[in-house]
Amino acid sequence: MAKRDFYEILGVAKNASDEDIKKAYRKLAMKHHPDRNPDSKGSEDKFKEAKEAYEMLSDPQKREAYDRYGHAGVDPNMGGGGNGAGGFADAFGDIFGDIFGSGARGGGRGGPQVYRGADLRYNLDITLEQAANGFDTTIRVPSWDSCDICHGSGAKPGTLPATCPTCAGHGQVRMQQGFFSIQQTCPKCHGTGKVIPDPCATCGGAGRIKRNKTLEVKIPAGIDDGMRIRSSGNGEPGMNSGPPGDLYVEIHIKPHPVFQRDGDDLHCEMPISFSKAALGGEIEVPTLGGKVSFTIPEGTQSGKTFRLRSKGIKGVRSGFAGDLFCHVVVETPVKLTERQKEVLRDFEQLTAEGGARHSPQSKSWKDKVKEFFE
Repeated sequence: MAKRDFYEILGVAKNASDEDIKKAYRKLAMKHHPDRNPDSKGSEDKFKEAKEAYEMLSDPQKREAYDRYGHAGVDPNMGGGGNGAGGFADAFGDIFGDIFGSGARGGGRGGPQVYRGADLRYNLDITLEQAANGFDTTIRVPSWDSCDICHGSGAKPGTLPATCPTCAGHGQVRMQQGFFSIQQTCPKCHGTGKVIPDPCATCGGAGRIKRNKTLEVKIPAGIDDGMRIRSSGNGEPGMNSGPPGDLYVEIHIKPHPVFQRDGDDLHCEMPISFSKAALGGEIEVPTLGGKVSFTIPEGTQSGKTFRLRSKGIKGVRSGFAGDLFCHVVVETPVKLTERQKEVLRDFEQLTAEGGARHSPQSKSWKDKVKEFFE
């Protein structure tokens, strides 16, 4: 039976790019792989056919020979033979590189891999007033600088790093696991492609030393607890000239003695005297912008909430300020004198004589209790 045209098998044109050929093969390999079609002889044949076509067309020399002489120009023993991996592993190698080489860039066949530096987090405690108004501050964070003795090489002065014997300076090794070929970071040089026979005594061969650096940070007005500020490039430095990571300043707002924050709103308890609650009148309450006064009505009960509009916090993403909610707490007097007790007894008697109109909640509660027991 005559062999089909390799380009026809993969479904690509004769002028298709290497990337187009690879994509076409991936699609067919995933569709007809024996593991996904264990009981289909037809799928197995199509998989082997696609594999042979890709092995020929992915090799520039074999492709040129095939384009000039057809099937006669290539060795038929190359199709589907060998160790069972071949073109399949090459076509899918970059997928496994992404899985097992997270954070790496470049490298591979071209040399040592380049790694981005790790991100750092700095916890910053601030007051509620600082969060509401914003401010500028400086922080000290750990940093890595090039070693002054070895100038970043990691080698003892007078010596040089050597090429890694395990990966031959590539920074990566390829491991064959059955059908798959997986590329991993070299375990000996950790992706650098170099080993240091005589490490620098100052940095221990790392090529860098740890120091603290001072950074200026601008805290925006309205920032809330748990929010983070990103400082690009101030994380740990990358490996093999990779880009540095970022620094994230995480905000933690200290407990406030008066206010509790809920988004852009503020809440506070407002203790008032028994007589003020009964008679009503003007009271003074604090806000983050200063003191304000307002009038409470007669007969204000404990737990009553008063809302002061726009006396909260204007959030980072808000167009207007939140509100301040004042929760009334009627304070029971303590350590009374005999005169004060006498006055209160007289008041209690007068209140009782007035009936339910002076204590509507008490009357309602007593009625409910009576109905319950009856």
